[in-house]
Amino acid sequence: MLGFAIMAASPLVGIIPGPGGILVFAAGLVLVLKNATWARRHFARLKRRWPRFGHYSDMALRRRSFRRRQQRAKDAAEAEAEAALLGFPADPR
Repeated sequence: MLGFAIMAASPLVGIIPGPGGILVFAAGLVLVLKNATWARRHFARLKRRWPRFGHYSDMALRRRSFRRRQQRAKDAAEAEAEAALLGFPADPR
């Protein structure tokens, strides 16, 4: 409930000059996502539908799954570059 209360207060903070309303809304969203299973399920559905939104929200929330995906992509790119350097053919998959 606290997360929803904080998100509801974000327009009031938004009146103040600066990006305060956005930060307050994000803080409320973090609380809701950490404590509500249904919110995480809807958030995952939203990320599948709009991947760019999911990328930026994961980056902003500093989620572990985002860091794992980034590391996997980096490792795959390094392995592909090393294979190309050694003269192995590209993976047919």
